[in-house]
Amino acid sequence: MKKSILSLILLLGFTMSVCAQKIVLIDTEYILKNIPAYSKATAQLEQNSQRWQNEVQAVSNEAKTMYTSYQNKMSRLSDAQKKVQEDAIVAKEKSAAELKRKYFGPDGELAKLRQNLIKPFQDQIYNAAKALSERYGYSIVVDRASASSIIFASPSIDISEDVLAKMGYSK
Repeated sequence: MKKSILSLILLLGFTMSVCAQKIVLIDTEYILKNIPAYSKATAQLEQNSQRWQNEVQAVSNEAKTMYTSYQNKMSRLSDAQKKVQEDAIVAKEKSAAELKRKYFGPDGELAKLRQNLIKPFQDQIYNAAKALSERYGYSIVVDRASASSIIFASPSIDISEDVLAKMGYSK
């Protein structure tokens, strides 16, 4: 009997503490769309990505051209000449793969550029949301853009406009 009363009291206490928490939402996609400098940063990121992709594609096309040429004249080549051309084709394919890794790998130029251009905006959003949470006593701030499991949320708990204002981008 004492265990059930104790369990009931603990359950009641837990329920009351959960009800006391303030949960709010932000929409980082909406916030970022309303920051003009973010659009410039993403355009610069896309421009560099496209330039690097074209460079990788050019080296890859060279390797394909070398291979096609090799296939066309393979019957007229000596074994030594075949070996030299095969090695050149493999070297060109490796060069294309290395260039792709250099630009698009986990520690590549694109990742570094994204870190330099985009992370400051993410940090600003985080700091503004944190400051608003501390000021108004929010227990949890959920990002609507990355929380795909949110089916419905009342617009009254969305503080995206407040975050924009805190960052200096009020409408």
